[in-house]
Formats: sequence, structure tokens, C-alpha cells
Amino acid sequence: MAGETILIVDDDEDIQEVLTLYLEKESYTVIKASDGKQAVTYALSANPDLIILDMMLPGLDGIEVCQEIRKQLTTPIIFLSCKGTPIEKSMGLTAGGDDYMSKPFDAMELLARIKAHLRRSRMSRNTDNPDKILTYPGLTIDLISLSVVVNEQLVTLSPKEFQLLALLAQNPNTVFSSEQLFKTLWGAESLGDHRTVMVHISNIRRKVEQDPTKPVYIKTLKGAGYKFCAL
Repeated sequence: MAGETILIVDDDEDIQEVLTLYLEKESYTVIKASDGKQAVTYALSANPDLIILDMMLPGLDGIEVCQEIRKQLTTPIIFLSCKGTPIEKSMGLTAGGDDYMSKPFDAMELLARIKAHLRRSRMSRNTDNPDKILTYPGLTIDLISLSVVVNEQLVTLSPKEFQLLALLAQNPNTVFSSEQLFKTLWGAESLGDHRTVMVHISNIRRKVEQDPTKPVYIKTLKGAGYKFCAL
């Protein structure tokens, strides 16, 4: 949607310029930061609609930047990295990232992911039902304010974590495979690294379950997928 603001955080000026060219052509407003401290400052002051965040940055690295931003914002964050290892991807998603792409990347693929994240972010903010509050023992999910309360304590989830929890909780006792969840929330079946789903499930359990090793809400069905248990 024209007018949405995207923060590009990368110390490579060539990457900044290429991404700016593609994004401005799509009528997005672009803000650029070249180091970690600058990234946190710009993110908290501008409150962009989406952040593209490089892993390797001067000063604070991408993981630290993401953690600082997540203390105040639920803005979708797409990590970029020249390493692309499973461990680094897991670190990025665990820190609160919503997606991950390895360098060198295809600019059109990144643009498609940006549009998908922004579209889902808009959809999660806009709903026709003012009473969409899911209530389970010890857990409340407010689909209007995008907030989650566990045992009367507000917990912070990333946008993708919230969307994943909400999808499961809106369909209690329904089994979803990792492939189904990835296709529904990331919208890219052919790009599917389903470990992304596993990492997000782990993050959610760590935040909402009393004992993440013995989950009560989100159960794993070996060989089948995940389901939300209506207690």
C-alpha cells in the first residue's frame, strides 16, 4: 500500500541503494540506517511498517538490534545475512524476526515477501468484529489490540508469533501440518523452510506456557503437525 514506511538497515551502501530503488518504485517511503545504534533510534522514532535488517552491523549486531526493537515494537522484521546457516536463521527468528533471506538475494523475491508481510500486518490490524477476544484458562488473545495476556501478565510476541498463535487458537483441536502453517502465514510454499514454523512454535511456548517442555496449549502430534488444545 502506497505510503507505508520501510526501514532498511545495512552498512552496504550498494544494497541500500538497490533496495531503495525497488521500494520507492512501489511507492514505499524508505528510511536508511547503516549501523546498529542508528537502526534502533530510527525504528523507535519513526515506527516503520516493516524493517529489513542485516545480521552483521557495526556497533550493535542485527540480533541485538532486533531484541531492542522488540522491547517496544511489533513491526515485521526480515533478516538478511551473507551466512545463511540454519543456526543463524534460528537465532534471528528466536530474537523476534519474522522472516530470513540469505545474501545474495533476489530483489523481486524479497519484494514479494515484503508485500506479503505488510498485507498480513494490515489484515491483523483490521477486523470487522469488535469482540474478537479469545479466552482460554490462563490465556487471553485479543485480535483487535494484537495483545496476549498469560495469567494476567502481558507478554510480547512478534507479529508472526501472534499470527501463528491466533490461527491455532481460532481453530482449537484442529491439526495443522508445518507445511500448512508455513503456506498460510508466510505465503510461499515453494520457499518453504518449515523449520521456521518449528522455531516460532518454540518461541510461543517459551512465552505462554508455564513449562515449555510440557506444553498445555500447543501440542505437537508426531508426524502430523500442531494443534491448539481447548482446555
